[in-house]
Amino acid sequence: MAGLRPLRANSLVSSLAGSSIRCTPRTKLSPGSQTQVRFKSGPYGYTQAKSLVFSEYGEPKDVLKLHSHSISPTLPSESVLLRTLAAPINPADVNTIQGTYGAKPTFSSLLGTSEPSVIPGNEGVFEVVSSSASGLAKGDWVIPKKTQFGTWRTHALTPADTVIKIDKEGLTPAQAGTVAVNPCSAYRMLRDYVSGEPLREGDWFLQNGANSGVGRAAIQLGRLWGYRSINVVRARETAAATQALEDELTALGATHVVTEDEFQAREFRDRLAEWTRDSPGGVRLGLNCVGGKSASTMAKSLGVGGTVVTYGGMARQPVALPTGLLIFRDLRFVGFWLSRWADRDPRSKEQTVAEILGLVREGKFRDVPTVEVAWGWDTEAQTLKEAVQGTLEGFRAGKGIFTFKDT
Repeated sequence: MAGLRPLRANSLVSSLAGSSIRCTPRTKLSPGSQTQVRFKSGPYGYTQAKSLVFSEYGEPKDVLKLHSHSISPTLPSESVLLRTLAAPINPADVNTIQGTYGAKPTFSSLLGTSEPSVIPGNEGVFEVVSSSASGLAKGDWVIPKKTQFGTWRTHALTPADTVIKIDKEGLTPAQAGTVAVNPCSAYRMLRDYVSGEPLREGDWFLQNGANSGVGRAAIQLGRLWGYRSINVVRARETAAATQALEDELTALGATHVVTEDEFQAREFRDRLAEWTRDSPGGVRLGLNCVGGKSASTMAKSLGVGGTVVTYGGMARQPVALPTGLLIFRDLRFVGFWLSRWADRDPRSKEQTVAEILGLVREGKFRDVPTVEVAWGWDTEAQTLKEAVQGTLEGFRAGKGIFTFKDT
């Protein structure tokens, strides 16, 4: 999807291309000062907008461009004009730009780009600026109903049925804008993927990448639901930094936290047996976002009938399936792809989002740490591109998130 792809390719594209979008600048030079003055709304009420776009696959720093365009004040029937409040930068977004993600977007020229382009970003929260649809009014907050919405832009024009209205009471834009990917992934994997009976209070699950957004969400949901967790993280540069991270995850509700080296050590088997000795079924569920040796050790740590759910591959190494574990322990190896779930069952997504946001309001679910990237009208493209490029590089203080200021 690029630009306004949610606007039904057959029914609305022609009207949008002809009247609703104008790719002309609404700036002029002020007499005397020769400085550029921006009109947020042009002489005919057009809203100026900017979007990050790419027209070919590659590294974000090389292929992302900042495109300006205008949106007509005359809305198609049952549509909404949105202003973006916050939009996170997820690894899947970067993989999409690189062309390595499982789903390929559709390139389009609807925004008037010189070449067919795509607006990246699967997650975010928007405020309704104007609406021609019942049920949505100015000031309401909404999130995309499905993936590939294209959230890295200041404004969007879209049919009303492509978004989900949320109750904004007691929420910040960052909280609402980061609910749909990581927390929903953790929620569904914990609830839906155990073989046989669902996880019960006191049951164990094991996860690598425990400091990730999904990992932190799983720790907190597990604590709320009475599950016990073993959480694997990468050691930091110093022992003090590693201990600080372990303490932080323990405060969120982690039962045990170990480093990847400790997880791979021969002694871990004895520690695991000690921890789970009162649980006849052992560890019932493993959440894998790393792959390689970490995934193999995870499989060896599960009890009979356990399930390994793979939702990522940060190590870029395959998940090996030990024959003995498949035969004698009857393990299951399955994959979870959030996009498939969200697109197939938007009603379930809406319910899951509502439940998690309810926990946020009650103070029972903490925000993922974020690093804000302010996006104002004058923000340079280079600043935005660097923020995206840095998402997959080394240890980070938090998830990058575009926060929209004077747009």
